[in-house]
Amino acid sequence: MTEFDFNNKTFLLIQNTENGQVNSETVFKYKQDGNLVTADYFGGSIKYGKIIASLQGDKLDMLYQCLTTENELKAGKAMATITLTEQGKIKLNLNWQWLTNQDEKGQSEYIETN
Repeated sequence: MTEFDFNNKTFLLIQNTENGQVNSETVFKYKQDGNLVTADYFGGSIKYGKIIASLQGDKLDMLYQCLTTENELKAGKAMATITLTEQGKIKLNLNWQWLTNQDEKGQSEYIETN
């Protein structure tokens, strides 16, 4: 099984369901220490957000929270499936759910840019 390295990696959104908060202007800066993966994110409709995740093989079990540009505090959880592109870049496919509005669920996809 491939070991994934998220340390000092930047990710951008490829696609998101309509009820998602992030957009193509949102930048995700990841760090990793063993199976602990964290990220700061900002841009677009996000003033600041934080992810904490547990890396388990080809999955990231994630919790996230953010403050939007409209000063709305939001939180959610996601399970990300990790794959590699033909160019060796990490790709994340997320199934997510807001904890602040549990009726809202969606899917999004992200790609490593550096």
